[in-house]
Amino acid sequence: MSEGSRKPKAMDHAVMDHRLERLIFFSDAVFAIAITLLVIEIHVPHLTGNVAEALQALTALEPSFFGFALSFVVIGRFWMGHHSAMASVASYSPKLLWPNLQLLMAIAFIPFATAFMSANIGQLVPTAFYNAVLMVSALLSLRVVTMARTLWPVAERHGDWLLMGSRGIGVALGAASALALTFYSPIISQLALVTIPLWQRLAARILHARRSADDA
Repeated sequence: MSEGSRKPKAMDHAVMDHRLERLIFFSDAVFAIAITLLVIEIHVPHLTGNVAEALQALTALEPSFFGFALSFVVIGRFWMGHHSAMASVASYSPKLLWPNLQLLMAIAFIPFATAFMSANIGQLVPTAFYNAVLMVSALLSLRVVTMARTLWPVAERHGDWLLMGSRGIGVALGAASALALTFYSPIISQLALVTIPLWQRLAARILHARRSADDA
């Protein structure tokens, strides 16, 4: 009787691990495809062999190169946060599915937002749209990391959360700053993203203060 009761538990544990593994693999695939689509959106110019024409064509693609580099780093940072959070998950939970799927939907949408902004560089609506997509993606990423934290081993829930939580909050506030700056000057709005490390430090201090207060 005892042997029979052990087998279903072992099988259930294997199934849960398999489900978590599939969720992570699927997520990684979406991140990889989204990054790949960034370069596909850069359309190769057709040339006649003239050097001056080739240089002019490359110069015309500078906004697309800028958008590619910016979004590559942004999606890469989102993936790093997602990777770290999921690597600490101890067991599968179906509660992760919809929040994770919503994040992946936002990530998959970034290439379009990037192309829209790059094709209309310096214009209010495309730039505000791009920055808004980044902000929504950051909030969804923070939600996934927060939910994943409840599935971490107890020993890892505090120190790691201070790091990953502050990162997610910093990205969200940096994107919100870029969105706000868009209405003042769209062409320089992405410069607000350099404030992300400052927001992260501030968030880390606040989270640390709250943890200290809870421990007290």
